[in-house]
Amino acid sequence: MAYGVALDLGTSGYRSHLVDLSKNGKIVSTSITMRHPLPSANIMDHLHFWMENGSEVGHSIIAETVDHLIELHGAKPQEIERLAVCGNPAQLSMFENIEIRDLAFAGQSLINRLNIKVPERRAHVIKAEELGLKSVKATADVRIPPSIRHEIGADALAMIIKTKLLDKKETCMVTDYGTNAEMGLYHNGELYTGSAAAGPAMEGQSIEFGMLAAPEAISDLSIGPDGMWYNYVLDEHLHPRKAALVGPRNNQVQILENIKARGITGTGVVAAVAVGLETGIIKLPQIDTPDHVMHLMNGISFTEHDLKEAGKAMGAIRAGHRTLIHDVGIDDAEVKTMYLAGASGTYVDPIKAQTVGLVPRVLERTVQAGNTSLMMAYDILVDDNGLDHMQDVANSIASKHIMFATSKVFEDHYVNELAYWDEGMPFEMFNRMLQAGGYKPLPDIVRPKETLRIVSSDIPVIGDRGLKTLEDVGVYLIGSFEGCIGCKKCEKDCPERALKVFPMGDKKFKVRIATEFCLGTACKKCETVCPESVYQFNKLAVVRRGDDQ
Repeated sequence: MAYGVALDLGTSGYRSHLVDLSKNGKIVSTSITMRHPLPSANIMDHLHFWMENGSEVGHSIIAETVDHLIELHGAKPQEIERLAVCGNPAQLSMFENIEIRDLAFAGQSLINRLNIKVPERRAHVIKAEELGLKSVKATADVRIPPSIRHEIGADALAMIIKTKLLDKKETCMVTDYGTNAEMGLYHNGELYTGSAAAGPAMEGQSIEFGMLAAPEAISDLSIGPDGMWYNYVLDEHLHPRKAALVGPRNNQVQILENIKARGITGTGVVAAVAVGLETGIIKLPQIDTPDHVMHLMNGISFTEHDLKEAGKAMGAIRAGHRTLIHDVGIDDAEVKTMYLAGASGTYVDPIKAQTVGLVPRVLERTVQAGNTSLMMAYDILVDDNGLDHMQDVANSIASKHIMFATSKVFEDHYVNELAYWDEGMPFEMFNRMLQAGGYKPLPDIVRPKETLRIVSSDIPVIGDRGLKTLEDVGVYLIGSFEGCIGCKKCEKDCPERALKVFPMGDKKFKVRIATEFCLGTACKKCETVCPESVYQFNKLAVVRRGDDQ
């Protein structure tokens, strides 16, 4: 057998296909992670962890996770002859273990001062053994796609190619909704791009019952009879099913289909906010129920803390869209079509997305395009000319990247968004504040006349062998510290329950952190609460499952 693997390196998790290269590129099976393996809450945390703990540690975690993910497919390493990947510049650079500091720092002057050599990031092929991968043949080709510019990555290029954005004769936008929301605005033959660090809520993370788009995730909600809400849950094929009617105020439940929910994904979060606002259960910044939560099926709830996290993400994405529109100098009504990509873009109800600010308020149509990054990885896996085609498209694009991190326009809009979501600033005042800053107010919502869905699910083809989920990436950070008294305060105070303390004998103790649950350098509460001040997060070493005894 001759197999290949298509791999999407997302900011919140990885997704892969096993592909039979001897059968015209037939997809055999699909495997996904539930989280990103690096300790983090967002892409900046990934980069910070990488720089603080060292590339050897970061790359080891990524390589181990990719190996575990590919092993789930059940193919022998010697049978896998090719690997193709896609992702944003940071994810691809960490996968390759090349320079990432140029992506971490905003501003060319700092990059020059630190004497950072910026990689070209053009399309190229390397061998699996150069990456330390054990799950594929050592001599397997690894196909790595290009960036448009060093800030505009292969994932953005995938959105552009798979939606045929550059063929359009109209002004349109595209966004891959996720922890790091890549977005583009195409106008008069030029592409303007940006990337908003929206945070993990769009992927169902930093939400109490949150999870990535996977079987048993609540992916949508809608208004039902008698004040109850329909709960839609993803089945084993990642298709949404109308599973139950639930009273969000009183937890009254009527089961409609024999499918269980174990969490809520990002699109479910969007739906909870949109339907909550529409029904008046949400009165920003509060949830107007007796216990200040909205009840969903199987004991899952949506809290005021979840609402705050969701508001940060939604506000960042709307601020990004508004920054692009402002900098290009067009009116809202000139944007005719919105293309929604990624898992969240696939499952979200576009009308609800418009209600909460995730798509422009005036549109003629929305188009849901699916996981374009995984689709692109598949294309360059099976097509020997795929990398060259991507590079040709990248070379042909006239583009301008807007750095939101240094944009005064983005800052002004995002501050306004935080006042709206966190403090409940009335919408009328929201617009007055925009106008006081010299910006156009948000127009009244004009619903799209057309809502198109190109694919039925985030991953349209699962394969005959089905979907496999890597619940535990099996990579740990482990260390022991001279002077540790084993009080377990670090374990008790870990907000994500990612850390355990084990006795080693002779009054010594070992700390073990499951990397995918840890918030990393954005948190480090384990280090700050140590009463003996001996805990050092950056001294932890990487081990894989079974080697931590």
